[in-house]
Amino acid sequence: MKTFCGRANPTTGAMEWLEEDESYDYHQEIARSRYADMLHDKDRNVKYYQGIRAAVSRVKERGEKAIVLDIGTGTGLLSMMAASAGADFCYAVEVFRPMANAAVKIVEKNGFSDKIKVINKYSTEVTVGPDGDMQCRANILVTELFDTELIGEGALPTYEHAHKHLVQEGCEAVPHRATVYVQLVESRRMWSWNKLFPVRVEAEDGEKIIVSPSEMENCPGVPSVCDIQLNQMPSSDFTILSDVVTMFSVDFSKPVRSASTCYRVQLEAIKSGKAQIVLSWWDIDMDPSGKINCTMAPYWVKPTSALQWRDHWMQCVYFLPNEEAVSQGENVYLTAYRDEYSLWYKLQKAREEENKADVRVESPVCRCQAHLLWNRPRFGELNDQNRTCQYIKSLVKVLKTDSVCLCISDGSLLPVLAHYLGAKQVFTIENSAVSCSVMGKFLKANHLEDKIKILEARPESLTSSHLEDKKISVLLGEPFFTTSLLPWHNLYFWYARTAVTMHLASDVTVLPQSASLHMMIVEFQDLWRIRSPCGTCEGFDVRTMDDMIKNSLNFRESKEAEPHPLWEYPCKSLSDPQEVLTFDFRRTVPQHCLSAEGSLNLLRKGKSHGAVLWMEYHLTAGISVNTGLTQISNDKGNCEWNPHCKQAVYFFSSVIDSETQTDLPSAVTYAINFDPKTGEITMDFKLL
Repeated sequence: MKTFCGRANPTTGAMEWLEEDESYDYHQEIARSRYADMLHDKDRNVKYYQGIRAAVSRVKERGEKAIVLDIGTGTGLLSMMAASAGADFCYAVEVFRPMANAAVKIVEKNGFSDKIKVINKYSTEVTVGPDGDMQCRANILVTELFDTELIGEGALPTYEHAHKHLVQEGCEAVPHRATVYVQLVESRRMWSWNKLFPVRVEAEDGEKIIVSPSEMENCPGVPSVCDIQLNQMPSSDFTILSDVVTMFSVDFSKPVRSASTCYRVQLEAIKSGKAQIVLSWWDIDMDPSGKINCTMAPYWVKPTSALQWRDHWMQCVYFLPNEEAVSQGENVYLTAYRDEYSLWYKLQKAREEENKADVRVESPVCRCQAHLLWNRPRFGELNDQNRTCQYIKSLVKVLKTDSVCLCISDGSLLPVLAHYLGAKQVFTIENSAVSCSVMGKFLKANHLEDKIKILEARPESLTSSHLEDKKISVLLGEPFFTTSLLPWHNLYFWYARTAVTMHLASDVTVLPQSASLHMMIVEFQDLWRIRSPCGTCEGFDVRTMDDMIKNSLNFRESKEAEPHPLWEYPCKSLSDPQEVLTFDFRRTVPQHCLSAEGSLNLLRKGKSHGAVLWMEYHLTAGISVNTGLTQISNDKGNCEWNPHCKQAVYFFSSVIDSETQTDLPSAVTYAINFDPKTGEITMDFKLL
């Protein structure tokens, strides 16, 4: 069986669907899974074990056999906990075949084959009866079906089906209940991920303001939750407007309804401000008494408790449809709407009666198309006035009154900046119907339809008639393309520049004039856990899973870097940052490979978890835009990162701990290769 995998092609700026062997998809899913992260979550594991022991005891005290149903078993860990706690039999359901096969091996290795049956099916396909997958209904239901939003992985319909068909009435459930909490805040930083603020431009003939179309101003955005490591958000970046309140709870030991519904709470504003954002998280009680509790609460809610780092469960940011001014002491009503898989919120000043059984409010859908073109970090980037100033300063340097500009980027404001700063004529190539539509609305809202010409054409198919027989004197790009995943994918600008060479004046100015790839060796505070072997977990041997992940990571001959927003994942630098490759946009893409070899000295003690790579764009002499490291903030080497971009992380397969090295400093050697035919960068590292 073949499978198709989407991959960004940096040479064409497009997503391409490559035919891969079925095993490729499996290996990708395993390699990028969060199984290791979950097994490193000590707090989660300990509390599940405590809850399972307590549930088995309660059933035994009633004189019943303890029959466990474990839905989404993964490695079989929770079933093994149940078996070792005295359960008579466990049915462990896992739909992902490679994981189910691993669970069978792990269960056997730990000596529980006679107590645990692994069922490789969706739980909704499991049969009960003498000839069924399960001999009888279970009286203990154990699951770990939750995502950051709690219900996004289909927990509610799964529970609903299990109660109807797979477990006894009045069964014990671990976890017993989940509770969702909310808090109302004002945050210019978070709000900037969903709305475009007016952009101010100081031009020779006075200040100009780029405004959004009203359609965008009033658009609720996209329905998907914004899940982040809220513990990395400084308290100075938001203002708390309400106390934390319980939005709703779900009791998993009773029948669960997945049908759409809503929940309403009354909030009192503890401060005056603009209600823009609902912050949300949940906790789970593993037992009916609520003594065994696992919480996702952020640092300011439980400042005394030690925070457990997790990447599989984070916190949620929900954008209200519109910002609403609230006054201290004022009562407002917050409504949470949910369907089977997602939640969204609405704030009202006065109570409006609504029939809960007949919820007709639709989830937020982007109608302005800008939220389809720009993701949330991109909104933040466009709203970054300091970054915009760098572009304005460089444009002022290069533009003349007779400049003819061509912009190549997806949904960029550069064409408008160039026009306001005095360019004679501006063309912009938009790669998709969506970016054409969004830019058209922008130009209309700013009365620039006849000043800037949108070209819906591929760079290689551009003709002189597109450009009204003019030669381009200034070629512009941020560069930003929506298909880019890794920092160097935006080098598509270089390929586009090469494709339009015949339309460029002999003395053309290219902005940015060049880009450079930078690299640094780091120690992560926590992110290393997603790639680190577990060995044993709560006394159970899970090395089979470690081997499976390692095998999948090595499935490709060379390991690949992966994108991560490092502002959410603290790390410290062990080496100085180093420039490793330069790409000169003033010239066309070369035929030969660009490569660099060298070494990075480790200047600080620590564990070398991996290398971080990012791009820096040199707009004009002395003016640059950096997509990665913004500064190393202290002697300890703590790093600050550009919050609008994902950086590339290459995890080392073995970690060198320079704490234990006596002959410091050691070093890391590297070999980096850019292949112009594919636009990809390969890399190899050796720890000395």
